[in-house]
Amino acid sequence: MNENLIKALSVQKIFPIIRSNDPEVVVETVDAIVKGGLNIVEINVESPKIYDAIKEVSGHAQVCAGGIITSMQAQAAIMSGAKCISSPIFQMNLVKLSKDLKLPYIAGTSTANEAYQAWKSRIELVKIYPITAIGGALYIEDLLRPMPFLKIMPQGNVKLSEVKDYLKAGAYAVGIGRDLYEGYSYSDITARIQEALNEI
Repeated sequence: MNENLIKALSVQKIFPIIRSNDPEVVVETVDAIVKGGLNIVEINVESPKIYDAIKEVSGHAQVCAGGIITSMQAQAAIMSGAKCISSPIFQMNLVKLSKDLKLPYIAGTSTANEAYQAWKSRIELVKIYPITAIGGALYIEDLLRPMPFLKIMPQGNVKLSEVKDYLKAGAYAVGIGRDLYEGYSYSDITARIQEALNEI
């Protein structure tokens, strides 16, 4: 499962990140995203009731539980059907848990040193966050020049229109949050994803 999900992300290219306190909004947003052609989604665990939303959508989407900081959160998300955990930080507890359960862990890093340490810990896909604040696509290029072996996913206030630039800079996949869905109807979300996929 581990490698398959990460491999599938390299094909999908766009990694949608949903943040909402409302389980119903989460479910509807995931449905709109799946209709648009993306099957792997990150659902941020904003509150315990979001585990119900993960349970509900895990039948037709591969869910990565986001915003995970503790092992307890990770275990609750996995029991709800999450196939992957994603964190804004890089933490050895979560590395160990992911190895024990043979599930991918996407660790959050900012610096070259952190990204390298995550790679050394055998983390297959390293998140670079918050990318917009630390230099955008140029930062990805600079990071990969000395370490082309890294599989990295920029995340943090990325616009859908910037995905191409990040992929060109060498990103493995690109995380897109509120720019994908905020202020759009569910049918708009579907249409925007289809358009973006056609472009890339």
